[in-house]
Amino acid sequence: MTIKTFFSCFLFLCATAGYSQNNDQIDNSIEAQFVEVIDKSNNYQKYKVIKRTKLAGLRKNILDSIETLEKSIEQKDATIASQNSNITNLEDSLSNTQNNLDTSIEKEGTISLFGMTTKKGTYNFLLFSTIGVLVLALLFFVIKFKNSNIITKQTNHKLSEIEQEFDSYRQKKLEEQQQLRRKLQDEINKNK
Repeated sequence: MTIKTFFSCFLFLCATAGYSQNNDQIDNSIEAQFVEVIDKSNNYQKYKVIKRTKLAGLRKNILDSIETLEKSIEQKDATIASQNSNITNLEDSLSNTQNNLDTSIEKEGTISLFGMTTKKGTYNFLLFSTIGVLVLALLFFVIKFKNSNIITKQTNHKLSEIEQEFDSYRQKKLEEQQQLRRKLQDEINKNK
């Protein structure tokens, strides 16, 4: 570093220190502080002479601004990290929810039948087919029963008619036998 550059920086820092004390109520931006330090500095040949106090004040203000910005960046980085963590948690939660939804939809579409999971359409087909076969079997047996019942009633009716006829025939034959015995007895009595 040359002596002139060192001297310029030194003057710049001095001017900044004085500037920071005088410029609290005006514009506190770093750019405005630089402008004021340069504008209020003295000229020496082709160089600007800046008071050490103003240069020190400018340096302190720049370091404070940098520190404030670094703190702000750290806070924003922490906020970003926190939000990224929340996003990751929400994505995991969404993934779990989607998996649960898929599982629920799959379970809703299936039914456990004899230890096997079957689709509802297949289950409904089996159920209604079984019910249909059972209803047809019931109708078949009801019709068979009615036919058998009608035949049984007809047979019982015919049997009772035949029994009546048989009773009347037996009665008639008994009477005939009794008459024949009487006649026989009469004949036997006559012959004796």
